[in-house]
Amino acid sequence: MRLGTTPPGGDRLEGRVAVVTGAGAGIGAAVARRLAAEGARVLVAERDEETGRATAEEIGGRFVRTDVSDKAQVLAMIGTAVREWGGVDILVNNAWAAGDVGRVENKTDAMLAHGLGIGFYGPFWAMQAAFGHMRERGWGRVVNMCSLNGVNAHMGTLEYNAAKEALRTLTRTAAREWAPSGVVVNAVCPGAKSAAYRLRMSEHPELEAQVGAMNPMGRIGDPDEDIAPVVLFLAGEGARYLTGNTLFVDGGAHINGVAWAPELP
Repeated sequence: MRLGTTPPGGDRLEGRVAVVTGAGAGIGAAVARRLAAEGARVLVAERDEETGRATAEEIGGRFVRTDVSDKAQVLAMIGTAVREWGGVDILVNNAWAAGDVGRVENKTDAMLAHGLGIGFYGPFWAMQAAFGHMRERGWGRVVNMCSLNGVNAHMGTLEYNAAKEALRTLTRTAAREWAPSGVVVNAVCPGAKSAAYRLRMSEHPELEAQVGAMNPMGRIGDPDEDIAPVVLFLAGEGARYLTGNTLFVDGGAHINGVAWAPELP
Protein backbone atom coordinates (compact mmCIF):
# COMPACT_ATOMS: atom_id res chain seq x y z
CA MET A 1 0.00 0.00 0.00
CA ARG A 2 1.40 3.41 -0.94
CA LEU A 3 2.48 5.69 1.86
CA GLY A 4 1.00 8.58 -0.06
CA THR A 5 -2.53 7.16 0.19
CA THR A 6 -2.56 6.09 3.83
CA PRO A 7 -0.73 8.57 6.05
CA PRO A 8 -1.22 8.25 9.80
CA GLY A 9 -3.98 10.31 11.38
CA GLY A 10 -6.12 11.12 8.38
CA ASP A 11 -7.86 14.21 9.81
CA ARG A 12 -5.26 16.96 10.14
CA LEU A 13 -6.93 18.98 7.39
CA GLU A 14 -10.54 18.13 8.16
CA GLY A 15 -12.81 20.90 6.88
CA ARG A 16 -10.07 22.61 4.85
CA VAL A 17 -10.46 23.39 1.16
CA ALA A 18 -7.41 22.88 -1.06
CA VAL A 19 -6.74 23.81 -4.68
CA VAL A 20 -3.86 21.98 -6.37
CA THR A 21 -2.84 22.92 -9.90
CA GLY A 22 -1.20 20.43 -12.23
CA ALA A 23 -2.67 17.65 -10.11
CA GLY A 24 -3.15 15.13 -12.91
CA ALA A 25 0.23 13.43 -12.47
CA GLY A 26 3.57 13.48 -10.69
CA ILE A 27 4.08 15.80 -7.74
CA GLY A 28 0.68 17.49 -8.13
CA ALA A 29 -1.20 14.20 -8.02
CA ALA A 30 0.88 13.05 -5.04
CA VAL A 31 0.09 16.27 -3.16
CA ALA A 32 -3.62 16.01 -3.98
CA ARG A 33 -3.68 12.42 -2.68
CA ARG A 34 -1.93 13.36 0.55
CA LEU A 35 -4.13 16.39 1.29
CA ALA A 36 -7.29 14.41 0.58
CA ALA A 37 -6.13 11.55 2.77
CA GLU A 38 -5.74 14.04 5.61
CA GLY A 39 -9.32 15.22 5.29
CA ALA A 40 -9.14 18.18 2.90
CA ARG A 41 -11.65 18.73 0.14
CA VAL A 42 -9.43 18.97 -2.91
CA LEU A 43 -10.07 20.72 -6.19
CA VAL A 44 -7.92 19.11 -8.89
CA ALA A 45 -6.98 21.78 -11.43
CA GLU A 46 -5.41 20.22 -14.49
CA ARG A 47 -5.16 21.02 -18.20
CA ASP A 48 -5.22 17.34 -19.23
CA GLU A 49 -8.81 16.25 -18.72
CA GLU A 50 -8.08 12.52 -18.66
CA THR A 51 -5.43 12.60 -15.96
CA GLY A 52 -7.18 15.33 -13.98
CA ARG A 53 -10.44 13.41 -13.83
CA ALA A 54 -8.56 10.27 -12.85
CA THR A 55 -6.92 11.99 -9.89
CA ALA A 56 -10.19 13.58 -8.78
CA GLU A 57 -11.99 10.25 -8.97
CA GLU A 58 -9.22 8.51 -7.02
CA ILE A 59 -9.34 10.97 -4.12
CA GLY A 60 -13.04 11.86 -4.17
CA GLY A 61 -12.27 15.43 -5.19
CA ARG A 62 -13.57 17.87 -7.76
CA PHE A 63 -11.96 18.26 -11.20
CA VAL A 64 -11.81 21.59 -13.03
CA ARG A 65 -10.06 21.73 -16.38
CA THR A 66 -7.63 24.61 -16.03
CA ASP A 67 -4.93 26.12 -18.20
CA VAL A 68 -3.16 28.30 -15.66
CA SER A 69 -1.74 30.56 -18.37
CA ASP A 70 -5.32 31.78 -18.97
CA LYS A 71 -6.39 34.27 -16.31
CA ALA A 72 -10.10 33.64 -16.83
CA GLN A 73 -9.63 29.92 -16.22
CA VAL A 74 -7.57 30.56 -13.08
CA LEU A 75 -10.28 32.85 -11.68
CA ALA A 76 -12.92 30.26 -12.56
CA MET A 77 -10.85 27.60 -10.75
CA ILE A 78 -10.83 29.59 -7.50
CA GLY A 79 -14.46 30.54 -8.04
CA THR A 80 -15.46 26.88 -8.27
CA ALA A 81 -13.83 26.08 -4.92
CA VAL A 82 -15.56 29.04 -3.30
CA ARG A 83 -18.93 28.26 -4.82
CA GLU A 84 -18.87 24.57 -3.91
CA TRP A 85 -17.07 24.63 -0.57
CA GLY A 86 -17.31 28.19 0.67
CA GLY A 87 -13.70 29.33 0.33
CA VAL A 88 -10.07 28.39 -0.17
CA ASP A 89 -7.72 27.51 2.69
CA ILE A 90 -4.81 25.90 0.84
CA LEU A 91 -3.40 26.76 -2.57
CA VAL A 92 -0.64 24.66 -4.12
CA ASN A 93 0.72 26.16 -7.33
CA ASN A 94 2.36 23.23 -9.09
CA ALA A 95 1.32 23.31 -12.75
CA TRP A 96 3.90 23.34 -15.52
CA ALA A 97 3.96 22.38 -19.18
CA ALA A 98 7.20 21.29 -20.82
CA GLY A 99 9.09 23.76 -22.99
CA ASP A 100 11.90 23.40 -25.49
CA VAL A 101 15.47 22.83 -24.34
CA GLY A 102 17.88 25.21 -25.99
CA ARG A 103 20.56 27.83 -25.51
CA VAL A 104 19.79 31.37 -24.39
CA GLU A 105 20.60 32.86 -27.80
CA ASN A 106 18.03 30.59 -29.43
CA LYS A 107 15.14 31.35 -27.09
CA THR A 108 12.21 33.30 -28.50
CA ASP A 109 9.75 35.76 -27.02
CA ALA A 110 7.06 33.09 -27.34
CA MET A 111 9.10 30.62 -25.30
CA LEU A 112 9.61 33.17 -22.52
CA ALA A 113 5.93 34.11 -22.58
CA HIS A 114 5.02 30.42 -22.33
CA GLY A 115 7.20 29.91 -19.27
CA LEU A 116 6.17 33.06 -17.45
CA GLY A 117 2.49 32.53 -18.25
CA ILE A 118 2.38 29.11 -16.63
CA GLY A 119 5.08 29.42 -14.01
CA PHE A 120 4.57 32.98 -12.76
CA TYR A 121 1.36 34.63 -13.92
CA GLY A 122 -0.80 31.57 -13.23
CA PRO A 123 0.26 31.36 -9.57
CA PHE A 124 0.08 35.16 -9.26
CA TRP A 125 -3.54 35.24 -10.44
CA ALA A 126 -4.49 32.29 -8.24
CA MET A 127 -2.90 33.88 -5.18
CA GLN A 128 -4.67 37.17 -5.79
CA ALA A 129 -8.01 35.42 -6.21
CA ALA A 130 -7.60 33.21 -3.15
CA PHE A 131 -6.18 35.77 -0.73
CA GLY A 132 -9.41 37.56 0.08
CA HIS A 133 -11.07 34.31 1.10
CA MET A 134 -8.09 33.32 3.23
CA ARG A 135 -8.00 36.74 4.88
CA GLU A 136 -11.68 36.50 5.78
CA ARG A 137 -10.96 33.25 7.64
CA GLY A 138 -7.75 34.57 9.18
CA TRP A 139 -6.00 31.43 7.97
CA GLY A 140 -4.36 30.43 4.71
CA ARG A 141 -1.56 28.36 3.25
CA VAL A 142 0.09 28.95 -0.11
CA VAL A 143 2.74 26.52 -1.33
CA ASN A 144 4.53 27.42 -4.56
CA MET A 145 6.48 24.68 -6.30
CA CYS A 146 9.73 26.24 -7.47
CA SER A 147 12.92 24.61 -8.72
CA LEU A 148 16.64 24.14 -8.32
CA ASN A 149 16.80 24.83 -12.06
CA GLY A 150 16.42 28.51 -11.33
CA VAL A 151 18.55 28.55 -8.19
CA ASN A 152 21.46 26.78 -9.91
CA ALA A 153 20.82 28.26 -13.39
CA HIS A 154 20.62 24.92 -15.17
CA MET A 155 21.39 25.03 -18.87
CA GLY A 156 18.80 24.88 -21.60
CA THR A 157 15.70 25.86 -19.62
CA LEU A 158 15.78 29.65 -19.42
CA GLU A 159 12.01 30.17 -19.44
CA TYR A 160 11.51 27.61 -16.68
CA ASN A 161 14.38 28.98 -14.59
CA ALA A 162 13.17 32.56 -14.95
CA ALA A 163 9.56 31.71 -14.11
CA LYS A 164 10.49 29.70 -11.02
CA GLU A 165 12.81 32.37 -9.65
CA ALA A 166 10.15 35.02 -10.30
CA LEU A 167 7.75 32.78 -8.38
CA ARG A 168 10.16 32.62 -5.44
CA THR A 169 10.26 36.42 -5.38
CA LEU A 170 6.46 36.51 -5.44
CA THR A 171 6.46 33.98 -2.58
CA ARG A 172 8.66 36.11 -0.35
CA THR A 173 6.87 39.37 -1.14
CA ALA A 174 3.42 37.92 -0.50
CA ALA A 175 4.69 36.28 2.69
CA ARG A 176 5.84 39.65 4.00
CA GLU A 177 2.66 41.49 3.06
CA TRP A 178 0.18 38.78 4.10
CA ALA A 179 1.76 37.69 7.38
CA PRO A 180 -0.53 39.88 9.54
CA SER A 181 -3.54 38.16 7.95
CA GLY A 182 -2.62 34.67 9.14
CA VAL A 183 -1.71 33.64 5.60
CA VAL A 184 1.68 31.97 5.22
CA VAL A 185 3.40 31.56 1.87
CA ASN A 186 6.31 29.22 1.23
CA ALA A 187 8.16 27.68 -1.69
CA VAL A 188 9.33 24.12 -2.22
CA CYS A 189 12.18 23.24 -4.58
CA PRO A 190 11.67 19.50 -5.04
CA GLY A 191 14.05 16.91 -6.38
CA ALA A 192 11.70 14.19 -7.56
CA LYS A 193 10.84 12.00 -10.50
CA SER A 194 8.08 14.26 -11.72
CA ALA A 195 6.57 14.12 -15.20
CA ALA A 196 8.89 16.97 -16.28
CA TYR A 197 11.92 15.17 -14.84
CA ARG A 198 11.06 11.94 -16.65
CA LEU A 199 10.65 13.82 -19.91
CA ARG A 200 14.01 15.56 -19.55
CA MET A 201 15.78 12.33 -18.69
CA SER A 202 14.23 10.56 -21.66
CA GLU A 203 15.82 13.28 -23.81
CA HIS A 204 19.18 13.00 -22.03
CA PRO A 205 19.37 9.43 -20.70
CA GLU A 206 23.12 9.68 -20.21
CA LEU A 207 22.51 12.16 -17.39
CA GLU A 208 19.97 10.22 -15.34
CA ALA A 209 22.41 7.91 -13.60
CA GLN A 210 24.84 10.78 -13.13
CA VAL A 211 22.26 13.03 -11.48
CA GLY A 212 21.16 10.28 -9.14
CA ALA A 213 24.72 9.37 -8.20
CA MET A 214 25.62 13.00 -7.42
CA ASN A 215 22.71 13.40 -5.00
CA PRO A 216 23.98 13.14 -1.41
CA MET A 217 21.32 10.51 -0.71
CA GLY A 218 22.17 8.68 -3.92
CA ARG A 219 18.71 8.89 -5.47
CA ILE A 220 16.05 11.17 -6.87
CA GLY A 221 12.99 11.56 -4.68
CA ASP A 222 9.57 10.00 -4.94
CA PRO A 223 6.62 12.42 -5.30
CA ASP A 224 4.38 10.51 -2.88
CA GLU A 225 6.84 9.51 -0.22
CA ASP A 226 9.35 12.37 -0.28
CA ILE A 227 7.61 15.52 -1.52
CA ALA A 228 3.94 15.29 -0.57
CA PRO A 229 4.59 14.91 3.20
CA VAL A 230 6.51 18.20 3.23
CA VAL A 231 3.71 19.99 1.39
CA LEU A 232 1.27 18.49 3.90
CA PHE A 233 3.27 20.06 6.72
CA LEU A 234 3.31 23.45 4.99
CA ALA A 235 -0.45 23.17 4.43
CA GLY A 236 -1.23 22.46 8.06
CA GLU A 237 -1.36 24.10 11.45
CA GLY A 238 2.26 23.26 12.20
CA ALA A 239 3.45 25.83 9.64
CA ARG A 240 1.65 28.75 11.30
CA TYR A 241 4.94 30.53 12.12
CA LEU A 242 6.85 29.58 8.98
CA THR A 243 6.57 31.95 6.04
CA GLY A 244 8.65 33.33 3.18
CA ASN A 245 10.92 30.30 3.13
CA THR A 246 12.25 28.05 0.40
CA LEU A 247 12.44 24.41 1.41
CA PHE A 248 14.85 22.35 -0.67
CA VAL A 249 13.27 18.91 -0.62
CA ASP A 250 15.95 17.31 -2.74
CA GLY A 251 18.04 14.88 -0.71
CA GLY A 252 20.65 17.59 -0.19
CA ALA A 253 21.30 18.24 -3.89
CA HIS A 254 21.20 22.00 -3.36
CA ILE A 255 24.19 21.95 -1.00
CA ASN A 256 26.82 21.78 -3.71
CA GLY A 257 24.60 21.96 -6.78
CA VAL A 258 23.84 19.30 -9.36
CA ALA A 259 25.66 19.14 -12.68
CA TRP A 260 23.35 19.78 -15.61
CA ALA A 261 25.39 20.21 -18.75
CA PRO A 262 23.64 18.62 -21.71
CA GLU A 263 25.02 19.10 -25.20
CA LEU A 264 22.92 21.92 -26.64
CA PRO A 265 22.87 22.81 -30.32
